[in-house]
Amino acid sequence: MAYFCLDNIYGIMMNKDRCLKPATDEECKKAWLALQDTLDVVGGKWKLVLIAILRGGKLKFRELSREADISPRILSRELKDLEINGLVTRTVLNTRPISVEYELTPYSQTLSEMIVSMHEWGKQHRQRIKEQ
Repeated sequence: MAYFCLDNIYGIMMNKDRCLKPATDEECKKAWLALQDTLDVVGGKWKLVLIAILRGGKLKFRELSREADISPRILSRELKDLEINGLVTRTVLNTRPISVEYELTPYSQTLSEMIVSMHEWGKQHRQRIKEQ
């Protein structure tokens, strides 16, 4: 089975010494699986939006729902996924009525480079669309 090698469109891989070598099917499959893992964790309409909002600090559930303009049902599901993957922590506050606060974990910082790259690409893409 042939896989599209994500490290280079021509199926060339870079090794530690920056030398080029043909990518094997196994290397291409691993590259594809790594991308799929990333999309499984942060893919979809809301996860990166929620991460971006929470970069500003802790928020209670309702505050986050209003800020993201997302329904409570969807927000609950997305936050649960982010928590399972170690990107968000959930703290139940000792208040009446009970409220829940969410914040990013230190592990979420590993997404910073990707978020910045996606932001830059999005700006370029928006500019390209405007010029058409």
